[in-house]
Amino acid sequence: MAQPGPFSPADAVRRQSRAPVEAAYLPDRREARIAGLLALPAIVLLFLFILLPTLAVIVLGFTDFELGYGSFRFVGFENYVELLGDRTFRRSLWNTAVYTAIVTPVSIVLSLSIAMLIEAETKGRAFFRTVYFLPVASLLVAMATVWQFLFHPTIGPINTFLALFGIAGPNWLGASGTVLYGLSIIGIWQSVGFNMVLFLAGLTAIPRELYAAAEVDGAKSWFDRFRLVTWPMLGPTTLFVTTISIINSVKVFETVKTLTEGGPNKASEVLLFTIYQEGFVYLRVGYASAMTVVFLAILVVLMFLQYRVLDRKVHYA
Repeated sequence: MAQPGPFSPADAVRRQSRAPVEAAYLPDRREARIAGLLALPAIVLLFLFILLPTLAVIVLGFTDFELGYGSFRFVGFENYVELLGDRTFRRSLWNTAVYTAIVTPVSIVLSLSIAMLIEAETKGRAFFRTVYFLPVASLLVAMATVWQFLFHPTIGPINTFLALFGIAGPNWLGASGTVLYGLSIIGIWQSVGFNMVLFLAGLTAIPRELYAAAEVDGAKSWFDRFRLVTWPMLGPTTLFVTTISIINSVKVFETVKTLTEGGPNKASEVLLFTIYQEGFVYLRVGYASAMTVVFLAILVVLMFLQYRVLDRKVHYA
């Protein structure tokens, strides 16, 4: 009996059946290669400017590296053990927590209130958006002189206004008991405009039909409409705004460096300023890297807890 040749009818049938499948995969493979080439520059930049520096910081956190010295040695967890007993680190961590606890909720409430007022206003909407967004576009270092004048204990407008009601204004940026509150006011001023724009985008995306339906169902007052429609539909926006606000509050640096230098008596020293002092003033890069790792770990834990708690309560349309 003759054996089938290399190109038997059975092989031809099998090849014809595979041909449409292979032809269908060819465009997918081509698109995957093109997508990879297009994403390659972003991947390279991500590795060079985010992943590689992060890895370097983690490695340096286990060394005694100091700027200006040619050699260094691995010291294991000695830097982290030193952190546990460092009073300056604990103080800066507490100041950062207090600052974040003040700025984040107040800025969110104010920005949401302003966004709702602007959204309800038919005239001058663009003007008010611009006015409230100006702090975001302003250079905070350039605005430091203005805030120093506003908070001046004797000629500052804030204390002058308080004096009209018989209230003796404090030395906002010069007293240990009030400096953190003064910086928090600046932080709120800086954050409200950006959060307001995000909330305006969220309010614009809410279908108007939902308010009409809620009114038919008995939601007559503005508070009922806010509680039943606006607040649930703003869930994703609120979650994002909360995340951004916490991150921006935890990494506060410019106001402290420009206005107080961590004083008086370390009352306004925050975590990033302490890292800056250790790394660029005292040149203890290894110790500063260990602080940075702790700082990044705190951010990751905060974001994880926030999403675990808040994401379940968010209504996604």
